[in-house]
Amino acid sequence: MAMSLHRLFSYVLGALVVSAAAHASAPSATSTAATSTLTGIAATAPTVGPSHQVGRLPALGWNSWNGHACNINETIFLDAANQFIFLGLADAGYEYINIDDCWQSETRDASTGRIVPEPSKFPSGINGIADQVHALGLKLGIYSDAGAKTCDGFPASLGNETLDAETFIEWGVDYLKYDNCNIPSNWTDAATPPDDDWYNSNSAIRYRQMTAALNQTGKPIHFSLCIWGTANVWEWGARVGHSWRMTNDISASWSSISSILAANAQHLDSVDFFSHNDMDMMEIGNGDLTLQEQRTHFAAWAFMKSPILLGTDLNNLNSTQLDIIKNAELLAFHQDPIVGTPATPFNATASAPSTSPPEFYAGRSSKGMHVFIINTNTTATKTFDFANVPGLGFGRFRVQDMWTGKDLGTFANEFSITVDTHDTAALLIHRA
Repeated sequence: MAMSLHRLFSYVLGALVVSAAAHASAPSATSTAATSTLTGIAATAPTVGPSHQVGRLPALGWNSWNGHACNINETIFLDAANQFIFLGLADAGYEYINIDDCWQSETRDASTGRIVPEPSKFPSGINGIADQVHALGLKLGIYSDAGAKTCDGFPASLGNETLDAETFIEWGVDYLKYDNCNIPSNWTDAATPPDDDWYNSNSAIRYRQMTAALNQTGKPIHFSLCIWGTANVWEWGARVGHSWRMTNDISASWSSISSILAANAQHLDSVDFFSHNDMDMMEIGNGDLTLQEQRTHFAAWAFMKSPILLGTDLNNLNSTQLDIIKNAELLAFHQDPIVGTPATPFNATASAPSTSPPEFYAGRSSKGMHVFIINTNTTATKTFDFANVPGLGFGRFRVQDMWTGKDLGTFANEFSITVDTHDTAALLIHRA
């Protein structure tokens, strides 16, 4: 969740609040590294990195926000977990059931200082849900915020990182989404940091404090930085978490999806094992996206190796949508255990026009070379030269459709395929 317009007032108000307690707490009581060249909180901020016992591959799961927003209760999460089993999503590799904002009571516990789950929504507590999710062989995620309050005004974790990390771990949480709302003014970045070192910016340090607190618990936890593409997070995100949001919130529209594709395509060199640009949650099943746009939504998240977190009521998915999100070939590319890098843009032919987002992408997996073609306009025939695909060269090649598994034949020099409006062709290529 990012700073949506209906919460802009909350964000601005939070930015005007000078939180002395939060600033006094920097850094958390965790391992630190002082340097002689840094000043202020950067000189003593934690430098411990995220656990590498988790997060090697991009996350696969479900998140409550896009489908339910604040209208949540424990039944919704337990139903989603059971749907993972019933619909075959768990067998396809989906594992995280993630609680987003609005799970909290409005105030912390007066005696312990802990965040309290809203009892009317979660009578079993978060630990009760975790036990039931784990019993299904799945994992539970939770939400907090690196600010004074969450995006919807509930208790957040800035200044309480150690306590909150310990609480989440005691509850059995496996994944933390950490948002970026209601930042006190003394924790903002008014300008580019010295030497353009965004790792030592106030923004990064807010997240580094939680990294260190999670590390101190001794339990590996997947750490998702929901920082909306600010503070050049792609430069330092892998030193702090496992994935990081690249833009503001997605919506169920082609304009939103294509703008996210365009933004993320510029920073794909940041993606590898334990290091994933997060393009936000899935909108498949929401809004009025065409079938072709839903295919592109899923395929691009897969070949760019973004986390894929489904974001709709799973009960409402039809068989075609389920086929998209369970496509074995695209998920195999996304979860490849040998190659951690994504597909990246290439020039299809000498005369290929430039588009935003780029239309042609190539990437290798343990199965071979893949080409993905996004049609950003109306139905058209798309052509690429095999010699222009990095690592292929000249010759004859056999082409397979990843959507259907069908062998499309053997071709020399170039390949052409008709791609529907806003659809994506996904191809596996072998030398003949």
